[in-house]
Amino acid sequence: MTPEDIARRRAIEALRSGVPSLDAVAALGSGQDEIEDAFEALLDRGVGGRLIGGGFGAGKSHLLTHLAAVAHKHGFVVSTVVISKETPLHDPAKVYRTAVESMVSPARLPGVLAEAAAALDPDSSSYNELVRWLHSGAVSDRFAASLVVHERLGSSNAPDANETLEAIVHFWAGDPLRTPDLRRALKAIGQGGVYGLAAVPARELARQRWAFTSRLLRAAGHAGWVLLLDEVELIGRYSLLQRAKSYAEIARWLDVDAGPQVATVLAVTDDFEAAVLVGKGDRETLPRKLLDKQSEEWAETAALAESGMKAISRDLLLMTAPSAAELDRAYVTLKQLHAAAYDWSPPDVAGIERLGATRMRQYVRAWINEWDLVRDDPSYSPSTEVVEVVSSYDEDAEEGAADTP
Repeated sequence: MTPEDIARRRAIEALRSGVPSLDAVAALGSGQDEIEDAFEALLDRGVGGRLIGGGFGAGKSHLLTHLAAVAHKHGFVVSTVVISKETPLHDPAKVYRTAVESMVSPARLPGVLAEAAAALDPDSSSYNELVRWLHSGAVSDRFAASLVVHERLGSSNAPDANETLEAIVHFWAGDPLRTPDLRRALKAIGQGGVYGLAAVPARELARQRWAFTSRLLRAAGHAGWVLLLDEVELIGRYSLLQRAKSYAEIARWLDVDAGPQVATVLAVTDDFEAAVLVGKGDRETLPRKLLDKQSEEWAETAALAESGMKAISRDLLLMTAPSAAELDRAYVTLKQLHAAAYDWSPPDVAGIERLGATRMRQYVRAWINEWDLVRDDPSYSPSTEVVEVVSSYDEDAEEGAADTP
């Protein structure tokens, strides 16, 4: 098979299984013009966030993959993070580490953060802007200290320079960097005693890493950083206090002024408000329960959580059901793709009935499966039945960390 044949079959298998891929997205597009327009506006700002909603199986992950391709065309680094037990939304450190691990540059090269660090030009205006911000007091001086060490050692032949440079990039990526090691590196470049290097709580350090890394990427020549958060509805299975912290994180992602300098899209199911905010009573009871703790930290979480819940209720940009014209276009596109991938002339198939509640993924899977069956047995007349899968927001007793801020 040619590489083109492989790409076509890969796209078909991705579409059949409902797993988004670049090949599948390139073949089918998104069909969500309003959301694409809103995303383009978000890229123009480069900061803040948007909430998008759709039913289970409506194609949210497919849409996020399409938006990633759009962002790459505009020169952005993109990270896609699927919320899960391993990456709970209420833990900014775990979300950050996953985001760094999943970074993809417009050139699709590995090691984005290391590549960006190597591309920094100390003589550029963007680098000087980064240095000025680092010395403004907005973040721990550990970032300014590590940057100056990286700059000086990067142009030297000092012993163990490469090891130190690697440790600094790992620190930016979320790993710890021992204070004695950083002081030793500062002393080696004549900066001993310049930086205080006070300890920073892990959650706060994680938030500072977002702000630092987004600016570092721009200083290295990228347009910015886009974060795509998928399956946000899984926070509905958290405990009450974990949901509160998750809503607070949503508010931070949406904040244009005080949030991380990252353009963020959060995808959530369209029944989340009814099932969780109303169904579990979060909107009414959660802020009061947090305030009852009579702690300044929980009071801040309560205010942010309330803001996050209001955003879900008020600002959710819903995916539209596929129109007749969109379905016709998708059918023709997939028929041509299937023909080219398997070198045959697929006949027309019935698929499933066109109803307003039917999702694009259901149409696509039905068409592909029926073509596969007819290709194996030309005399067969396939018929597809749809069975609805209901998502659950029951709390998961095994989920997550302790209920502390």
